[in-house]
Amino acid sequence: MTAELFDILYNSLILQQIAPYLPLSAILALSNASKPLQRLLTNAPELWRYVDLSTIKSAKLPFEPIDSGGNNWRSQRMDEALTEDEFYSGPLRGIFSNLHRRGVLKHVHVLVLDGLSVPADLVQEILSEDRFNVRVLSVREVTHLNERKLTQALRYAVRPTRPPEMPRLRALYVFGQVERPKKPLISTSRSSEAARAGGVTASEGAQIGATWNERSHQALHGAVSQSDDNWYQPTGRMMKTTPSKDWADTLNACEGIIAFDAVLCRGPRHDIEISQSEGGNSGWLPPAIANVALGSTGCVKCSSSPEGPGMCKQSPAHHLPLLGPPSNWSASVANLQIPNLTSGLTYPPLYVRCQDCLRGRWCERCNKWWDETCYTVPENGGQQRRQEEVRDVIDSGDVRLRTVDGIKVHWGLCVEDCLVGEMMTGAGSFGMWG
Repeated sequence: MTAELFDILYNSLILQQIAPYLPLSAILALSNASKPLQRLLTNAPELWRYVDLSTIKSAKLPFEPIDSGGNNWRSQRMDEALTEDEFYSGPLRGIFSNLHRRGVLKHVHVLVLDGLSVPADLVQEILSEDRFNVRVLSVREVTHLNERKLTQALRYAVRPTRPPEMPRLRALYVFGQVERPKKPLISTSRSSEAARAGGVTASEGAQIGATWNERSHQALHGAVSQSDDNWYQPTGRMMKTTPSKDWADTLNACEGIIAFDAVLCRGPRHDIEISQSEGGNSGWLPPAIANVALGSTGCVKCSSSPEGPGMCKQSPAHHLPLLGPPSNWSASVANLQIPNLTSGLTYPPLYVRCQDCLRGRWCERCNKWWDETCYTVPENGGQQRRQEEVRDVIDSGDVRLRTVDGIKVHWGLCVEDCLVGEMMTGAGSFGMWG
């Protein structure tokens, strides 16, 4: 059996086709089966180009983090010189040492460490040490990662005086969330029990209806944007927290060298020349990461934006984010930025902005927005006056009124649809608004 398997894997064409589907544990198990298989697999670079350690049990910490008194590792004999970062990166360092001894670590081009314990010092080693040849690195939702140290390491890696051909890293996934399988529909028996325990909203009909409403909403977004990638849909906020200014400066420094799964906002207020001109009366904004996906339709009035959309295969690479998950077939940045088309033959445009550029001009519910050319956010007129004007509209029953004193967005909702509709439902007689 081993001889037959050796003959199959000896065919380089077959090995290249099945390599992306073999997890690291399976490859190591095969290499330990016999000496001929070990030599064959060790000398097959294509087999090691994609390594996903996020599902490897030995890559995770064996016990819970230590407390302030060190109670959790009294059963362990620890070196007093061991730093905290060295401790938390121990499992991954052991795996890297093993792969390096086998002579295959240099073949790893795509490395996935999502959800693991990855200190910044370990990322710095991947960036700078000769034993690593990583082109695409994914560290999404990792723990014990000092982001300030990581941004400093990245800016140092792309410094003008860096050695030739450095850094080898070309793509870094750090802002996005790990893809998770969609939840199935609730079974009849379980939903019936939930209904008895939780009332009407937990009933089978309500749960199935809510599930299908969510699926219909996602399908509508995908149809409009022609892509099922969240960046190309009117998804809204793409990140749980707003990235710090250090990250914006890092993306700016890495422009054209390292691509990220996020981009800088290109709104006109980030251009100091435009912000000081006649049309830029809102003040200049420092560089910021665009963390709001607006879909592919642009401004609700002009269907565009002053800075123009990002276009796949047309715009510069730093105008387009890396799309997850990292590919197990290619380490090319251009391929990692291509959206998955669900309809049509052309790639949809990409409209993304930071929250500061969208303040007062973006509806957080329906994701409609107005750009600076089509709408100027009123500077005067306090919250109380706007609230009274909206109340007058509702009291008069004139729901056809499209704006209130020229205001298009109030309390994060568009006045013409979402805000008036929310208030007309009798949401606590303005209890939630006043």
